[in-house]
Amino acid sequence: MLKKTDGKLPKSKFFQISSILDTIWFFISVVVLYMIDLAPLAIAVPAAYGIYTTFGWVYGTRLLKRRGVPDSPKDLVIPAKYIAYSQSFSLIFFGLCLLVLSSSWLPILQ
Repeated sequence: MLKKTDGKLPKSKFFQISSILDTIWFFISVVVLYMIDLAPLAIAVPAAYGIYTTFGWVYGTRLLKRRGVPDSPKDLVIPAKYIAYSQSFSLIFFGLCLLVLSSSWLPILQ
């Protein structure tokens, strides 16, 4: 969605809800790491999401410092490098989730 709007924040409810869920999911991932006893490979899923989010906040902040923080959220433009970072992670994370879900059927991982 950000690519379609050239980094401008979309004004759709779907984007707002998905942004909130993305933030909430970070905290859920951290709680899962400490509260649920997962298989060693499965631990990679919440750990990867937590690392991605933390580094994303740091990376996004550094990119925004270069351009300057706008006065209004309407003037905020998400840098293309950050969008590429997020897309790259989403592809890798999707593959990791598929690997964890299919690990019980894969003879290599047993």
